Amino acid sequence: MPKQTSEIRDGVITGLIAYVIWGFLPIYFKIVGSVNPLEVLSHRIIWAVPFGAAILFARRQWPDVRRALTHRQMLGWLSLSAFFIALNWLVYIWAIQDERIFETSLGYYINPLTNTLSGIILFGERLRRLQKLAVVLAFFGVLVLTISGGQVPWVALFLAISFTVYAVIRKRVVIGGMPGLFIETLLLLPFAVAWFIWIKSDGQAAFAAGDVSLTFWLIMAGPLTAVPLLFFALAARRLPLTTIGFMQFLAPTLQFCVGVYYGEQLTTAHLICFGCIWVAVAFFSIDAIRATKKPPQAAPAGA
Repeated sequence: MPKQTSEIRDGVITGLIAYVIWGFLPIYFKIVGSVNPLEVLSHRIIWAVPFGAAILFARRQWPDVRRALTHRQMLGWLSLSAFFIALNWLVYIWAIQDERIFETSLGYYINPLTNTLSGIILFGERLRRLQKLAVVLAFFGVLVLTISGGQVPWVALFLAISFTVYAVIRKRVVIGGMPGLFIETLLLLPFAVAWFIWIKSDGQAAFAAGDVSLTFWLIMAGPLTAVPLLFFALAARRLPLTTIGFMQFLAPTLQFCVGVYYGEQLTTAHLICFGCIWVAVAFFSIDAIRATKKPPQAAPAGA
């Protein structure tokens, strides 16, 4: 098998693993649904650090970490990105536990469109025709859901916008995905540990409170945070950015299916909204194909 074909095959496999894990992640947060979202978040941060360190050791990426930790400006940007990813994780965990899986799915469907809008606002980019149609359809879908439900689907919008802000900040930092995540969790670690110590001393912590199964699942927050990012990084090194762009819609699709499995209420407004979003995604994908005039380039090394 030619090396290029083998690289693409491996990229597709690792990319699918990453997005399937992210797509089924709501099931995990349902399993730990009895635990306060802040405690779940603290465990996600605490246990991601050792698992992330092991991955960095295996991939020999410690020089990237040392470089970032000694670079004041880079560390400042990563501190800001850590704040936004922590907020994104917290709202996501709470929303899953509050039976809002459809809204979280909607948020990650909208995210590529908010990324596009950020390019217009921050970098003066212009929307192409199909991109305009995609944005209009997405806006119409959210409007229908807002009018029908009597309130703005703020969870979806918050997840989309906060992750877009996170992505914009990370674009300013020349560092790979795994080293970046490790430093972000390392920066958040003191706050997570302090919170856990406080609730443990107050008798409110679920961890190590007698339920061995629940304690195990809380520890699993670490690998479930670090491992999919590792697979995504491996895929990003081997696949064209356009292919990665298409694959990103797999996760919210699986999240939507999980919402159906758990019996969340799927109203007519939801169906109209998601219908608009799915058509918008199709337009967005077609536009990406048309825009790829030149031979596809792999993502930069160090992802």
